[in-house]
Amino acid sequence: MQNPTEFYVGGELAKGLKGGGNMAAVHLAKAVGGDLFLGFISAVAFATILAVVAGLTLSGASAVSHDLYASVFNKGCSSEQELRVSKITTVCLGVLAVVLGIAFEKENVAYMVMLAFVIACSSNFPVLFMSVLWKNCTTRGAVAGGFVGLASAVILTIGSASVWEAVMHNPKGSAWFPYNSAAIFSMTAAFFTIWLVSILDNSAQAQKERALYPSQQLRSETGLGASGASGH
Repeated sequence: MQNPTEFYVGGELAKGLKGGGNMAAVHLAKAVGGDLFLGFISAVAFATILAVVAGLTLSGASAVSHDLYASVFNKGCSSEQELRVSKITTVCLGVLAVVLGIAFEKENVAYMVMLAFVIACSSNFPVLFMSVLWKNCTTRGAVAGGFVGLASAVILTIGSASVWEAVMHNPKGSAWFPYNSAAIFSMTAAFFTIWLVSILDNSAQAQKERALYPSQQLRSETGLGASGASGH
């Protein structure tokens, strides 16, 4: 058995384990608690992965079928059409997840989760923050900022060494983005875009949204005026 003081997740010794560095915790469970602890950790890992994948698949299929297809591209579609689009989206997301899983097989799982959070904090967080706390934020500014944050986060992440070199197998040193995390740039770009577009937006809808902000703030901070539960 290897010296426990030399064994750490992501280290050189962990890279030589069966399954790679991502299996370090599982191997450590067997070394510490034997087959019983190994089975427990494996069951917890499997249940966690299954729950996360199922939740993300359902939310993605719902967003495409209801928010995009039913509300934007094909307004007034029937529930049967929406359900069919949801099923097709589920299959497509599954295929995409398998392809990406194979492509990123050798990468550290914790680090890949961090890259996903970079995209989330660049596209979702600025929109939520500005729409709730800034009185001059408009729908046009929120949409533009969200798209800019999403696009810049994805593009810069692909151009980083962690993807451009490690996953796409380009020559070492060829990555055109010098940092491994793009959050400080993409999130800043999203905030700036929301601010700029909202300031320049003088449409009638923008004026209406600014006028409705005080009541929105009152509801968000006190709950007064919030709609009651609806029956289904």
